[in-house]
Amino acid sequence: MADAINKNDVETKEAKWFMIPLYIMKNFINGVSFVFYRFPKKVIGNINEKRVESLSQKEGRSTKGKKIKIYKYSEKKLAKLAAEKEQLLKELAESNGEKSEQPVTYVYKVKTPEGRIISDTINGYSKADINAFLINEGYEVYSIKTSDTIKFLHGGSLLNSKLSTKDLIFWITQLSTYLKAGITLSESVRILSKQMGKKSKIKQKALQSVSYELSIGQPFSNALEKQGNMFPGLFINMMRAAEATGSLIETLDEMADYYTETDKTRKQMISAMTYPGIITVFAFGVITFIIVWVIPQFVDIYAASQIALPKLTQVIINISNMLTKHGLLVGTILIGILLLLYLAYKYIKGFRMSIQSLLMRLPIVGKIIIYNEITIFTKTFSSLLKNNVFITNSMEILSKITNNEIYKAIMLDTINNIVKGNKISESFKDHWAVPDVAYYMIVTGESTGELPEMMQKVSGFYQEQHRNIVNNLKAFIEPLMIAFLAIVVGGIILAVIIPMFGMYSAL
Repeated sequence: MADAINKNDVETKEAKWFMIPLYIMKNFINGVSFVFYRFPKKVIGNINEKRVESLSQKEGRSTKGKKIKIYKYSEKKLAKLAAEKEQLLKELAESNGEKSEQPVTYVYKVKTPEGRIISDTINGYSKADINAFLINEGYEVYSIKTSDTIKFLHGGSLLNSKLSTKDLIFWITQLSTYLKAGITLSESVRILSKQMGKKSKIKQKALQSVSYELSIGQPFSNALEKQGNMFPGLFINMMRAAEATGSLIETLDEMADYYTETDKTRKQMISAMTYPGIITVFAFGVITFIIVWVIPQFVDIYAASQIALPKLTQVIINISNMLTKHGLLVGTILIGILLLLYLAYKYIKGFRMSIQSLLMRLPIVGKIIIYNEITIFTKTFSSLLKNNVFITNSMEILSKITNNEIYKAIMLDTINNIVKGNKISESFKDHWAVPDVAYYMIVTGESTGELPEMMQKVSGFYQEQHRNIVNNLKAFIEPLMIAFLAIVVGGIILAVIIPMFGMYSAL
């Protein structure tokens, strides 16, 4: 019994000694967190809240079992907030409704309906407009400030952000649903900003900015356009056309369907390329392992036997020696070449056009690219024409939504033909990147005056063609990749085995 007690005491002491490094690490992390996060956050103006307790109707819980946070602040803090609010009211009274021509970034401090003091940024034209907007949101406003430092630190933070296709579809669908339910556009956007805020602070700020623009009387399309790259140019222009025709809800539904179909096509492409990508990586790994680790084991054996090696074996050995001795250098060169090709493709138009032209002329890959581009082009063009967007504007939009330089050139030729008074179909006639079926259907649409409907039919036809060829590619590429792997790996193994027969003959 005593031995057992002593053993437990020893284990307890060992456990305590084991906890000391963990305790030191924990305090080190807390110190770093304070120096690099909590202290700077306090300095730039965010109020460090003092949460004292969680109360509820009975036994500290609400009817749903969730705790209700009660935020309390010291008398000194409340007095400071009251002074800031008084100063804000004074500034608003002296502003005389002055507004800036361009949106300016402001930092505001407010109390939420739950009693929490928060500080955040918003872009606006005047303190008065922002104050009215925040009050309408249910906040109690204490201060609204701007300065060159604030503009530098926070201005333009949304310009490079972009809604994902999934979020865009959800947002458009929900917005249409709210409008159909009789909720105003401004209120619908405000509700959605709170919903999206649970996922991303940047998305919430963008939608809050849209809601603010609507509250001061800006058109919906202008409010979207001022969010930088957050919303696609096609969607913005479609909203502008819908505002002119009074068909906002119908256009939202149409755009939701459009982006759903586009996303489905994109996922098909990703699905078709995933399997070849995995097989390629796997094959590269297997080949590298054999050349770097297996082949060197046989080099000494071949050298001791002093037999003449076949050319294939000698080539494999030379490659193995190069990778073994200079593997890092070879890897660096390959990465550099790939990076150079990527940058050239991204920034050099001529190089990008040459690569795209080469890929589009390949037997199977070319059809996949062409069918996908024709589908997007005709579907988008049909939507634009149905919403009474001018043809010249439609072509400018279409040239921006595609990254394919071949089709951008077709769009520019179409604009020039329209300016000259020629037909739209003239730009597509006898062009190698435009299938004959698509061209003749466009001609038919022009001659019958039903170009939008005919474009929609072209889109449906080539979307189905694209889906079929992608499915066929997936079925075709699996045995092709397996055969490739078998040939390469089999060739390397054969190069290793052939000299063995010479060694056995010599014996």
